[in-house]
Amino acid sequence: MFASLQQFLLALITVVLLAVEVYSLVDALRRPAAAFVSAGKRTKNFWSALLAIAAVLGFIGLTPPLGGGFLGLAVLFAVIPAMIYLSDVRPALGGRRRPRGGGPSGSRGGW
Repeated sequence: MFASLQQFLLALITVVLLAVEVYSLVDALRRPAAAFVSAGKRTKNFWSALLAIAAVLGFIGLTPPLGGGFLGLAVLFAVIPAMIYLSDVRPALGGRRRPRGGGPSGSRGGW
């Protein structure tokens, strides 16, 4: 009973970590290359490659039948570049998007 609960929790954790890795990779790919340079961070190619490697390792670390599952707990370390990107690089790039619409925070007056 406890073994199946542990396997389920490990599978859930690895899926969540993979989602974080893929989200950070997609976010980095959508940003312009000039934003990385102007923010004083490493290049877009560097972060894209690092996050792609992290996402591949996260996918390989999924438990079977989706992945190989042979990485075990080492898959937890693959999320570190994604967390660094999301906590340091993304805010420096301007991670906040301007609100749309006619609300008080989105209106600039006039027509």
